[in-house]
Amino acid sequence: MELILLEKVANLGNIGDRVRVKPGYGRNFLLPQGKATAATAANIAAFEARRADLERKQAEELGTAQARAEKLQALVLRISAKAGSEGKLFGSLGTVDVAEACTAAGVPVERSEVRMPAGPVRSVGEHHIDLHLHTDVNVTIRLEVVAEDAASG
Repeated sequence: MELILLEKVANLGNIGDRVRVKPGYGRNFLLPQGKATAATAANIAAFEARRADLERKQAEELGTAQARAEKLQALVLRISAKAGSEGKLFGSLGTVDVAEACTAAGVPVERSEVRMPAGPVRSVGEHHIDLHLHTDVNVTIRLEVVAEDAASG
């Protein structure tokens, strides 16, 4: 299936690239989310007419993501959670908890932007969490997990 990309897609291409993808990927992901359109003669002409608008919109999104990244780089999140005497949490801290803590700290972050390849945080201490704000913008923030009622154990 041949498509024209309407925005930058990671590991695939930039705006305006003509790419060949498997039909399922095109039909189920790229086309419904508006990331691409079929590479027909009419669509190619329509895309060339809209190209400047799409590139300007992409540049604005990149600028917004970079501004958010600058705010987040200086941020150190502190989350308190119930933990046992050995420093293991009762439960875990996942993407939702990190996104809510960032939003409470004044920088809105969506749950889908939080990346935790090692899985949820299950212990007290300092952890590094990756945030994927844009296809070109990734930020690592520090997360300090402290035990609630550490004195009473």
